[in-house]
Amino acid sequence: MNYVTEKNNRVCIMGEIVSEATFSHEVYGEGFYEFFVKVMRLSGQADILPITVSERLIQEGMLCKGKTVCATGQFRSYNKIENGKSRLMLTVFVRELLDEPSVKAPNSILLSGYICKPPVYRTTPFNREIADVLIAVNRAYNKSDYIPCIAWGRNARFVKSLAVGDRIAVSGRIQSREYQKKLSETEIRTMTAYEVSVSKLATFEQGEEFDIDDEFDLYTMQKTAQTAVNGEY
Repeated sequence: MNYVTEKNNRVCIMGEIVSEATFSHEVYGEGFYEFFVKVMRLSGQADILPITVSERLIQEGMLCKGKTVCATGQFRSYNKIENGKSRLMLTVFVRELLDEPSVKAPNSILLSGYICKPPVYRTTPFNREIADVLIAVNRAYNKSDYIPCIAWGRNARFVKSLAVGDRIAVSGRIQSREYQKKLSETEIRTMTAYEVSVSKLATFEQGEEFDIDDEFDLYTMQKTAQTAVNGEY
């Protein structure tokens, strides 16, 4: 995969633009725009994902609603103050707009970082196992992105045994999920959460040399030097 991004946070997205691009913010004279992209799953469902892109990458007519866009970049987080409270926001930050995809899957992500909250394990009414884990992914200039991930099945059972500070690498896709939030006794708002649905994961020791591409490519060779678990996509 030819990503022009840091190795520990890489995303490739291809889908249909479903909103107009609107101005978001400016940094050192460089303007950034936001829009949403619909990415289809194999199941026929769609994920509606937020995208942030620099004005310097945009050519006229490139980001029109209804067009297909293919981009590589990073899955980033930032805090936004709403009603006096800090809320974690997530977006795909574009590093490069492509004429054609660099991977076969239209929604791919690779992350490597540290578990920063105790994983939460649970089962659904249909006895499906799920584990939520928050991963801190280091970025340049001493910044970090905090990425919520969700693991299923035997991956979930594995994740529940991990602790804060453990190093972990995951691959999968970014998904959107609607939920109902009760704001008051009379007001309920539909919200959208974004998270990484984990298909594969591995843990590794502090200071250990770890090549995320090499490790995940070797899953089919049943490599046993690392703790690796194949999961559901």
